Amino acid sequence: MRLAYLNRRKFLLAAGIVSASALAFGEEGLVREPSRAVLVRVEMPLARLPKAFDGFTIAHLSDFHYDAFSITPIQKAVRIVNRLNPDLVVLTGDFVTTPVFSTHREPEAAKAAVPCARLLRDLRSRLGSFAVLGNHDVAADPHFIAEALEAQGISVLRDRSQVIEREQTRLWLCGLDSIETHPPLEKSLRGVPSNECVVLCIHEPDFADRVSCYPVDLQLSGHSHGGQISIPGIGPFWLPAHARKYPRGQYRVGGLSLYTNIGLGTVRIPMRVNCVPEVTLITLRAPIAS
Repeated sequence: MRLAYLNRRKFLLAAGIVSASALAFGEEGLVREPSRAVLVRVEMPLARLPKAFDGFTIAHLSDFHYDAFSITPIQKAVRIVNRLNPDLVVLTGDFVTTPVFSTHREPEAAKAAVPCARLLRDLRSRLGSFAVLGNHDVAADPHFIAEALEAQGISVLRDRSQVIEREQTRLWLCGLDSIETHPPLEKSLRGVPSNECVVLCIHEPDFADRVSCYPVDLQLSGHSHGGQISIPGIGPFWLPAHARKYPRGQYRVGGLSLYTNIGLGTVRIPMRVNCVPEVTLITLRAPIAS
C-alpha cells in the first residue's frame, strides 16, 4: 500500500528514524548521498521543434538551497555541466532557504543568493545560463536575489521570454516566478508566435496542468526534491504543495512534455535517501521527416 504524503512533523519524525539506521548504509549511504551529484540524460522529442534545433542540449539544475551542506553538490554539478558543454543552462529556482515557519519576507535568508550566484557563475555553455525564482526566493527577497544572479551573468526570466535563433528558425525560452506569486502565464507568452516551439521554466511542476492548456511544448521544473527521503515500494515521505502530481522525472501532460529535476540542496534536514542530487542533460529531438 502506498504511503500517504506526511505532514512536516511526521516528515521530521520519519527522518529521525531513518537517521537512526544510518550506520546500515555506511559511507555510501546517508552521509555521502546529499553530497553527491549524478548526471541524468534525457532525450526529449518535441513535435514542433525546428530541425535546426535537433540535438540542442539543455543542462537543467534546481533547488540549490545554498548552505554549508549544499556547497559540495553545487560545485560537483558545475563541474559535470562544464564537461558536457551544453547549448544552454537552465536553473529552476530556490537559490536560498527561508525558515520553515516564516510568515513574512526574510531579507537575511536572501543574502545566501550572493555566494550561491558566485558558484553558479562558473557554469559554461554556448548560450549562457537562465534562471527563474522558486518559492523560497520569492518568500525572501525576489528583487535582491534576481539582482545577485544577474550580477554574475545569469539572466533571470521574471515572467518574460527569450528567443533563440538558429538557421532562420526560432526556439523560445520563457520563465515565470514561483506559483506563489500567481505568475501571469499570458504575459510570459506575449509576443511568442503560437506556432513556434516553446520551453517554459517554472519552479513548481504541478503548474503543468495549467500550462498544458497553452501552446507550450516543454516545461522544466524542480521544487519536489524527490521527497528527499524516498523508500522503494513506499515512495516519498513528504512532498511540498504543487509537486505532488509530478514529483520526479519525465511526464506527459496532455500535449505538454514535463521534466521535474529533484534538485541539489536540501531543506529542514541535510539528508537524502534514494534522491541523489541531480544534473539533468536534456537533448531536444525534432520529428523525423517522413
